[in-house]
Amino acid sequence: PPRRGKGPGLALRSGSGEFFLPCKPLAICQTDPQSVADEPERRASMSLIEAAAKARENAHAPYSGFKVGAAIRSSSGAVYLGCNVENAAYPEGTCAEAGAIAAMIAAGDARIVEVAVIADSPDPVAPCGGCRQRLREFASPDVVVTMANMRGATLQMRMDELLPGAFGTEQLGGH
Repeated sequence: PPRRGKGPGLALRSGSGEFFLPCKPLAICQTDPQSVADEPERRASMSLIEAAAKARENAHAPYSGFKVGAAIRSSSGAVYLGCNVENAAYPEGTCAEAGAIAAMIAAGDARIVEVAVIADSPDPVAPCGGCRQRLREFASPDVVVTMANMRGATLQMRMDELLPGAFGTEQLGGH
């Protein structure tokens, strides 16, 4: 088995061998939900909004200057983080929510039970339309999305309020 290091991290295998990649202190380990369960004190001391705010610090937003952070809690209890990543070819950027969802899927989780999104905006920031649909793919209609700004204002809405009439797998008719 791959060598385990001290603290949270990822045990990885590659063609050149096995190694351990430690996670940053607040970037809760993405591929091993058990590592999150092993650290209840750290997880309990950091709210989902605080986790999203920490992820926001790493956003790459040189064009708009609008940094966004997202944190999602999966049904396993693991927390996954994302931040927006802009690109000089504007449509190729990635939203914070999409990054958090990708981390969740890469870790083997597939159900969202809670979401937090934060930005430095006058009002609590809402996910864009595309991210509302992305979130709905993995979250039931009653999942709460907490939207926040850096001044401490928050707004909570359920997915079915945030995206009424959402297109879902039930509409695919078994395809």
